[in-house]
Amino acid sequence: MAETGPVLGIEGTAWNLSASVFDDSLLSLVSHAYAPPSGGIHPREAAQHHASYARAVISEALEKADVPISAVAFSQGPGLGPCLRVVATAARALAVSKKIPLIGVNHCIAHIEIGRFASGFEDPIVLYASGANTQVLGYLNGRYRIFGETLDIGIGNALDKFARSKNLAHPGGPKVELHAKGGRYIPLPYTVKGMDLAFSGLMSAAKDAKGSLEDVCYSFQETAFAMCTEVSERALAQTNKDELILVGGVGANKRLQEMLHVMCEERGASCFAPEMKYLGDNGAMIAYTGRLMQEAGMTLSVEDSVVRPGFRADQAEVPWRKEGKERESESQAPCAQCNDVSSKRGAEALVTEGVNAYGMPVITKKRVPKRYRINSLDEHLILDRTKTEARLLSEARRAGVRTPVLSDVSETTLEMEQIFGSLLKEALCTEHLFEAGRVIGKLHRAGIVHGDLTTCNMIVERRTKNADDENSSPSIALIDFGLAHMTTELEPRGVDLHVLFQILSSTSAEHESLKSAFCAGYTKTAPDAILAIAREEEICERGRYL
Repeated sequence: MAETGPVLGIEGTAWNLSASVFDDSLLSLVSHAYAPPSGGIHPREAAQHHASYARAVISEALEKADVPISAVAFSQGPGLGPCLRVVATAARALAVSKKIPLIGVNHCIAHIEIGRFASGFEDPIVLYASGANTQVLGYLNGRYRIFGETLDIGIGNALDKFARSKNLAHPGGPKVELHAKGGRYIPLPYTVKGMDLAFSGLMSAAKDAKGSLEDVCYSFQETAFAMCTEVSERALAQTNKDELILVGGVGANKRLQEMLHVMCEERGASCFAPEMKYLGDNGAMIAYTGRLMQEAGMTLSVEDSVVRPGFRADQAEVPWRKEGKERESESQAPCAQCNDVSSKRGAEALVTEGVNAYGMPVITKKRVPKRYRINSLDEHLILDRTKTEARLLSEARRAGVRTPVLSDVSETTLEMEQIFGSLLKEALCTEHLFEAGRVIGKLHRAGIVHGDLTTCNMIVERRTKNADDENSSPSIALIDFGLAHMTTELEPRGVDLHVLFQILSSTSAEHESLKSAFCAGYTKTAPDAILAIAREEEICERGRYL
């Protein structure tokens, strides 16, 4: 580890210009926000604001800290290009004049690290909810990996654009939160695609919704935040972790905080949201993360300090972190058909094993109410997903895909055949991923998209002792069709693959070889497999910071 001392951090990715000095604790924090006269953030005007106030904000932060600084850290990206360039220029000039190191910080990771600092959590799942982005992340093998994210716009931008359509001043999120108090629920689109989300349809529907402003704001919040909480719970179930932190400017919303706390309480997990000064864009998170990077020897030359407007969290190395450990099981799993192998309670349902009237082993899967969701929305989702799962489990079987045979169905509960084996997440290897690719290819060939294609929803069946060929290919069974739907469109197939590939990269150091094996199997059975794989790559490349 390199020697370090107090670090100056300069943040200016979008609307807020902020500078801070951080040593072992926060020594100073000074901010000056750009307030657009109307509409949203105008990049050039925001950059002009930052250029006008940079000297004063930085000088005040240094004066309040009143210590010599050992390095200058700046927000290198992601963010608005003109704003980033102003901040980078100021940081370079200061580093050169003081002859101290220069450090380029990933803005998203800075949010995570200040959240870890404030919470004291060692290895949490992170919900990063900001204006430009919405992601669920966890650490693995030297990087923060993205379990799921928005497929279109960030939750904050969705709130801001909706607010502007109702003539509410920027920033829109706090205004929506205020008007939501006392509102009543109006059904709006709820779009969760496995671990990913989409907000543009919700935003458009909210703009056109009939009802009072209070009712629409309330409904927008309840829908959007329930989506965020649902995918956060899936990540906790996928990893068996028991810590969750909420970071980013939208994290200041009390209703979002409440939903996450309720969800974590039900799972026996800890939940934390930092105090307001650390939630929005701020210089403290840049200074603190810069200090971690300086200790790890991650400094830049002036020539290498170019800004990166599309700098994703999973592109940045994180050598100061240690590998976390999954939480050990608190109770023995009943079978591989439980979404969460460490507990009888998965992300969506209670799963129990038993026998039917004929003495055959069966699984009973009961979708449980979620206290974080309002009753009308929760009841609709439970009923819709149970009916969808029952119908498409049978459709998939007719297409030659191994799924459990149903024996009884009610509005909340499915009774089905028990499939013995291991969850794919516990048996990751290229052989199993190749066979999984073949199975998903058959599913897509039948016009069915799974919608929640994680390694918790595939079972590697045990080979029977009477099998004629011990070297035969493993059998992969698919479960949990609650988010499945019928379609022949290319985009949903690409999203299906995207969900799986994100899970692989978030949970396995061998994700590249596993992904290649899956694609090899997929091309054996899927129509237009090359196009679907190319669409997944396109989804990966789409901007999340516009």
